[in-house]
Amino acid sequence: MLISAESHPKDHNFKEKVIQFGTGVLLRGLCDYLIDKANKKGMFRGSIVVVKSMGSNVSDFSDQDNQYTCCVRGILNGDTVNDNTIVSSISRVLTAQNDWEAILETAKSPEMQVVISNTTEVGLQYHAEDPNSTAAPESYPGKLTAWLKARYEAGLGGVVIIPTELIVDNGRVLKDLVMRQIQEQKLDQSFANWVENENEFCSSLVDRIVPGKPDGEELEQLYKEIGYEDNLLIKAEAYKLWAIEGGEKVRDILTFADADKGVVIDKNITQYRELKLRMLNAPHTLMCALCYLAGFETVKEALNDELMEKFITILMLTELAPAMPGEIDQKVVQRYGRDIIDRFRNPYLDHQWHSITFQYTMKLKMRAVPLLMNYYDVFGTVPHYFSRGFAAYLLFMKAVKEKDGKYYGELNGNEYVINDDQAAWYFEKWQSSDAKTLTHEALSNEDFWEIDLTHLEGFEDSVATHLSNMMSIGVKAVASALNVFA
Repeated sequence: MLISAESHPKDHNFKEKVIQFGTGVLLRGLCDYLIDKANKKGMFRGSIVVVKSMGSNVSDFSDQDNQYTCCVRGILNGDTVNDNTIVSSISRVLTAQNDWEAILETAKSPEMQVVISNTTEVGLQYHAEDPNSTAAPESYPGKLTAWLKARYEAGLGGVVIIPTELIVDNGRVLKDLVMRQIQEQKLDQSFANWVENENEFCSSLVDRIVPGKPDGEELEQLYKEIGYEDNLLIKAEAYKLWAIEGGEKVRDILTFADADKGVVIDKNITQYRELKLRMLNAPHTLMCALCYLAGFETVKEALNDELMEKFITILMLTELAPAMPGEIDQKVVQRYGRDIIDRFRNPYLDHQWHSITFQYTMKLKMRAVPLLMNYYDVFGTVPHYFSRGFAAYLLFMKAVKEKDGKYYGELNGNEYVINDDQAAWYFEKWQSSDAKTLTHEALSNEDFWEIDLTHLEGFEDSVATHLSNMMSIGVKAVASALNVFA
């Protein structure tokens, strides 16, 4: 039996107060989950209309009355957490492709208060839009600009806008992109003033490991446990944090924050952001290719391997932690780092390494390269575990074929998809480059990193040596040489 309005009728019909751009598991496993929790406590009493940017099929949602199950598993404050919650905060799911007029209509509702998004780091970029087109704009900033314009023209007040994309100062970045859209489209100055003065663009940080929907025997076991089938079921760790930058005006609107200590509203969220970005996401990014190519499918598998656990621990605590910004106490950094290792080891979650490789190049640039630069500023020498992670990234990006616009690498005779905007570049370069040449071409590409990484003394040689060794003796063998620095 599939979960539905008949089998699990909603116990509320709250007005739509939130519009959310994105249907990903992180939004559903954290933001929508927390709003649902507040609704069930009678503290927010608002539902979410979700915009699906890609594709036109929303049957997975509509067939289930837009409900889904969030299975929380893990250890929190020493206690085992095993909780299954039906999240019913989503009222409907619209597609930008087919429902753009309906999406603009939501802007005209006086009840609408909040805009949430997660379009990945790639989503917060400028894209020239056609102001005369009646179709949905291509980019998220373009869509948001059009949505805000519809609200302004309806004579309504501003809203609280909370991007959750993992970009430093994502609120400021999104606001700048919207203001650029207004300027480039030559929209009215009065509209620009309204966007500037009446809306709150809040930088935010989301921190929860949400691997998504399990498969195979685990999924069947969960279906037996909850007593129904759910095509949108997701798993999430027990830990959760949604840090939102804002003052009292924001706090007065985001009343769902009072329902869970995992929601923090603060005038400055720098420490929360830097800890998560540099000590959770950066090691994830640096380790995903190395662990995947070494034969580990999930994060917990790698952490249960003595060698890889040691490698990850040394990388985090001796290279990444000391490179954190100086204003954050090293004791806090080290404690957070050790907590992260425990979260990686969560026996209840199967977080796939391959899924972390999505938009790999962009993630390295945003999450890891700033730490590399800081490390050189502090120590002036090569971070050898970091360089091995970088070498594994280059090897992962070695596509062996292209089909229908997608690029595929090969591991032990099996193909894997390379979901990266730079896959075509690497495909071409790998055709005619050895490890040393490829390393130089990649590290010197300022379009990737906004800096020439070959200028970092010794880094290019270290990465090239590790890459060559990985190609000859294997990735795990290179990772095994914990005391051999190249």
